[in-house]
Amino acid sequence: MDDPLPIPVGILRLPRGPDGSGRGFSRDSRRSRDLPGASPEAQGARAALRERFLRILAWARGRPARFSLWMGIQVDAVFGAADVESVAFQVDSLRTPLGIQGAALLRCSDVLAFSFPL
Repeated sequence: MDDPLPIPVGILRLPRGPDGSGRGFSRDSRRSRDLPGASPEAQGARAALRERFLRILAWARGRPARFSLWMGIQVDAVFGAADVESVAFQVDSLRTPLGIQGAALLRCSDVLAFSFPL
């Protein structure tokens, strides 16, 4: 059988802005000083919290962890690592209701909370 020809799809293009500089975005619309939380105090607090979070992740490597997911599902695993953007956690020996996986990636958007026993 011959493969059917793909149906052409039109391309949607945003109109140019009033100054002609870009498509739908103005370079001067909001400056960083206008953004909430852009004060030096807020930035310092966020930096301290981020550093604390990264230290906890480094400490947790190789330790057992419990992850609470959507729909009330809880899974146990050995924590491996988190990516730079905190999009996914890498875990080993993932124990799920369906069985044990040797290694897996858990999407951060699926994880509601995680904990490490002391």
